[in-house]
Amino acid sequence: MKKKYFINANIIDPHNTLNEIGGLIIDENGKIGGVGKKVNTNNIPSREKYIDLKGKYIFPGLVDMRVFVGEPGYEYKENFRTLSDAALSGGVTSVVTMPNTNPVIDNVSIVDFLKRRGRDKAKINIYPSASLTMNTEGNNMTEFGLLQNKGIIAFTDGTKTIQNTRIMSRIMNSAKDLNSLIMQHAEDFELAKNGMINDGIISTKLGLQGIPEIAELIILERDLTLLESIKCRYHISQISSGKSVNIIKERKNRVNFSCGVSINNLSLNENDIGDFRTFLKISPPIRTEDDRVALIKGLSDGIIDVIVSDHKPEDEESKRLTFAQAETGASGIETLLSLSLELYHNGSVKLETLIKCLTSNPSKILNIDKGNLSVGNDADFCIVDLNKPWIVKQENLLSKSKNTSIENKKLQGKVTNTFVKGEELFKL
Repeated sequence: MKKKYFINANIIDPHNTLNEIGGLIIDENGKIGGVGKKVNTNNIPSREKYIDLKGKYIFPGLVDMRVFVGEPGYEYKENFRTLSDAALSGGVTSVVTMPNTNPVIDNVSIVDFLKRRGRDKAKINIYPSASLTMNTEGNNMTEFGLLQNKGIIAFTDGTKTIQNTRIMSRIMNSAKDLNSLIMQHAEDFELAKNGMINDGIISTKLGLQGIPEIAELIILERDLTLLESIKCRYHISQISSGKSVNIIKERKNRVNFSCGVSINNLSLNENDIGDFRTFLKISPPIRTEDDRVALIKGLSDGIIDVIVSDHKPEDEESKRLTFAQAETGASGIETLLSLSLELYHNGSVKLETLIKCLTSNPSKILNIDKGNLSVGNDADFCIVDLNKPWIVKQENLLSKSKNTSIENKKLQGKVTNTFVKGEELFKL
């Protein structure tokens, strides 16, 4: 590989507290050879060509902690190739894939298959998670130790929650002993049963069964109480309400854990559902405008650690149904960064905070050396035109499924190039 030189870029790398105008060097091995203000025309050999980015931004490759890929079993919704293309167009270079496939990722033979497929088909870094319980049924724990030895990075039952407190206590004790990461989807099954959207005026008006915020709060309170005595690595996948932010803030003074939020819950509220827009049927549900504002403040204040796309592609046949029959989930990995930048452009969140929640924070939680521009590391990064306007059009999305929740939305800020291990794999 030939060396590449970039100059005149705004570089933001929270991991290395970099926020300056400078350049970046990719060496012959696809690693970062230099970064920052010391990389400029004065320090580049005269015979070498360089690329002048003219003020565009360089961010570390985004790390998305919650992504559904259809392999195995649901390849018609998404596969490793289409996921890679979609991710790269959004500046995402590393993803944690969910285990709720068919069959479920709950044993070492399935993990072996997944790793082979990922190695052969994916262009991005794939970090598979496995289920907490066999077949995500919430009864019998999976073999954490064996699965970790095969490369599993975290354990979650996907969109299901461990309802039995005794089993959750056992899971936490095993996670503590093995230094495993638990990622919990916080929702009480009985309270959320048959629910489709936020419980409130809109659900009443539309005649749809609601999901009350207390369904989330009860699981948070239970798990964080357990965590006070069983100190394991614990991550709340997504929260959706202002009251959840208050619980997180109060408990973080007493116990160590991390917390995420979906970009959907930061960008949309229940009014956006309009007249039964099934593409906005997601889990956890989008709630009130007050909840959305509280989540943004929680992000800005450092109470929430991570932003995820909660990318869950569904084919059109699964969404073009009545609201009650439609599948839950939205495609979001391509628009994750641009939607996040909306919070910067409107003055809600500092740019460095957003990038931290998309790069270094998830990497730290996962214990992986990604999401940074450290010299000697793989050159995984994206180049972004922060002010480029564009409109989300379903037909232009690269994901195999086109179930975006923000069709026709006008955005500001677009990834123009994405590099993985020094190779340019996406160019606008």
